[in-house]
Amino acid sequence: MCGIVGYTGHLQAAPILLDGLSKLEYRGYDSAGLAVRNGEKKTEIVKAKGRLKSLAEKTDNGHALVGTCGIGHTRWATHGEPSETNAHPHMSDDGNVVGVHNGIIENYQELKEKLIRKGYSFYSSTDTEVAVKLIDYYYKKYEHTPVDAINHALVRIRGSYALAMMFQDYPGEIYVARKDSPMILGVTDGDCFVASDVPAILKYTRTVYYIGNLEMARMADGAITFYNLDGDEIEKQPTQIEWDAEAAEKAGFEHFMIKEIHEQPKAVHDTINSVVKDGAIDLSDVGLTEEQIKNISQIYIVACGSAYHVGVACQYVFEDLAEIPVRVELASEFRYRKMVLDPNGLVIIVSQSGETADSLAALRLAKKKGVKTLGIVNVVGSSIAREADNVFYTLAGPEIAVATTKAYSTQLIAGYCLAVQFAKVRGSIDDTQYAHLIDEMQQLPDKIAKILEDKERIQWFAAKQANAGDIFFIGRGIDYAISLEGSLKMKEISYIHSEAYAAGELKHGTISLIEDGTLVIGVLTQSELYEKTVSNMVECKSRGAYLMGLTTYGNYNIEDTVSFTVYIPKTDEHFATSLAVIPLQLMGYYVSVAKGLDVDKPRNLAKSVTVE
Repeated sequence: MCGIVGYTGHLQAAPILLDGLSKLEYRGYDSAGLAVRNGEKKTEIVKAKGRLKSLAEKTDNGHALVGTCGIGHTRWATHGEPSETNAHPHMSDDGNVVGVHNGIIENYQELKEKLIRKGYSFYSSTDTEVAVKLIDYYYKKYEHTPVDAINHALVRIRGSYALAMMFQDYPGEIYVARKDSPMILGVTDGDCFVASDVPAILKYTRTVYYIGNLEMARMADGAITFYNLDGDEIEKQPTQIEWDAEAAEKAGFEHFMIKEIHEQPKAVHDTINSVVKDGAIDLSDVGLTEEQIKNISQIYIVACGSAYHVGVACQYVFEDLAEIPVRVELASEFRYRKMVLDPNGLVIIVSQSGETADSLAALRLAKKKGVKTLGIVNVVGSSIAREADNVFYTLAGPEIAVATTKAYSTQLIAGYCLAVQFAKVRGSIDDTQYAHLIDEMQQLPDKIAKILEDKERIQWFAAKQANAGDIFFIGRGIDYAISLEGSLKMKEISYIHSEAYAAGELKHGTISLIEDGTLVIGVLTQSELYEKTVSNMVECKSRGAYLMGLTTYGNYNIEDTVSFTVYIPKTDEHFATSLAVIPLQLMGYYVSVAKGLDVDKPRNLAKSVTVE
């Protein structure tokens, strides 16, 4: 979850590190720190609790630290409370090794006890300090080479890590290692960079390398050398990043979240057009053949958070259109269940970052069991993208706000395209239906844009909910899937208790929570279920609930029941999620703004969950 950045080259390191960390603060903002070295001199370390601005003030925006080699870190606390002492970078007792870390070391307590017996002392309660001092121990025990020291340490560490380290005897050099936590390296004009995510270095270079699991690298003299766990050099080919650097900036918007909400028409359009060619869906780049599609007997959609909600929505679409059984599983549960998987099944892993720890573990479990895998991923070269048998890239571009919006929308589109193509190949829809569904999908970007034109009305209503204590979202079928995502958006950035329920389940206990003035938001986009959901909303109203309705144009009789209505354009009802989620994203955003909260960096959360 934490953010790592490193630089060595010809320029002053500290301002570059701070700039990179500013692009990574969404990964954690409990504390931040820098370690900078000026030639042969000892490393200077500065840390600060809280947001990155505290560190910037403490270092005069980096100008107080002189040196052309350094590493930086922004922390999301796991082991050890947020504090300056627990902030990274950490160093060995004599300052020989300085390092930063993203991940969780599961056996840190065992390693710590061993090091204490060897004479090491500890000043923090972090697992990272243990890793740094373990590397120092092996550095001194063996050949005084960083690669050997890291090698010996890594085989004894259990858990996940992305590590960046500097050694006193090797000025101008940075050493990195990775297992299950993201890390990207870049080079340009004699300078080397390392970061947890692309936006941190996109300003400086587009030539990047993806370091694999249980691999190490040395950054020095404008070049990067890669090693395997045995310490042998290995060759890697660079990748050119195509993202627009401006896409990682706010571009005049108050927050990244509202900017990314407005980017959804383009992101959805680009993702559709990546596979729709000449009026038909072409999955050749995804790697799925028609023969493979015909032979798949079961689909498992595995994901976490909003990506899981994508799976819930797509389950309805797949089953209705393609007539194939679908199970949606939380990745954190899937990886620990002793499930019997259909050998002719397909496991679809959905992840924006492609690094989500539980989703990556689920992917590896599916592969171990011999089941075909497909990743729906936004980040090219990410772990899930590299390890899945096939990959469907969403074209959302960089998403900075912790609360996902455009990545969610592009994941939905990927799911729709797969479902429609499965239906066509398997013969459950005819050519006319196929053409209709593709046409409806291609209209979605314009319809999303139309909804965004009416955002001020939603803003007005949302501002009135700033003091709400509880909010309930209800719906049936696909509308229940929409409700799940709307509820999550509300709770994660507004800190209002919010829950989503299948509307028919209210009477089985939940309705007892309804009090005078409780906001209940009903989602009603499915015509066959419309009247039943209205009845459930009336039940809530009779118990004092304040009602908002979200439905399609034409259902104007809803105004007889609710106090506030949001209308969305009509579309094929299989794709209603793509439109109905937009007002709910705006609701969550504007409630958070009305409460004066930090929309882009909600408390206790991080963008990419790379730990369990």
